[in-house]
Amino acid sequence: MYNSLIEYINSRVSRPLEASEINILKNNFVPHKLRKRQIFLQEGDVSNHIGFLVKGSMKKYSTDTKGTEHIMSLYIEGWWVVDRESFSKLTPSSFNIEACEATDLLILTKKAAEEVFSLPIMSELIRQLDENYSFASQKRINAAISMTAEERYNMLIDNYPEFVQRFPQRMIASYLGITQETISRIRSRAVKK
Repeated sequence: MYNSLIEYINSRVSRPLEASEINILKNNFVPHKLRKRQIFLQEGDVSNHIGFLVKGSMKKYSTDTKGTEHIMSLYIEGWWVVDRESFSKLTPSSFNIEACEATDLLILTKKAAEEVFSLPIMSELIRQLDENYSFASQKRINAAISMTAEERYNMLIDNYPEFVQRFPQRMIASYLGITQETISRIRSRAVKK
């Protein structure tokens, strides 16, 4: 499991991890398995862990008063899983994070994260992740307020084609803020073209 994390970090930073840094990672990241539909974080709880997804898929969502699920994030291998606000501020989460299939994670507690993220090489990685998160959030907000359902769906396919293979249509629809019927119509029109 650690090889996935080490390869991930080495592919995104300016130099390979040193043996001492790898030891710090291995001493702080703890392997954690989740069954399909098992909760990683429950709404109302404080997020005390951040996870690196090694194998599997997950979703972060809220549920409205009618019981409708609103998916905020989808995660696959090589993604970080966390409610950033709850983890950073130690406030109750507004979201649930759940495994969509059997999942293997490497997790850090808040205390372990402080040690790991104090490494200069990890600070470099965190800066990149923060930038990418900011850019992705801006694109997602812009898409939600200014694009048609078809444009949002096509943007998802262009940016994350693996999502369509990994997640059921109902989850994709929730993530995009559209109905399953709309996705079916979009797919049907694409086939006819």
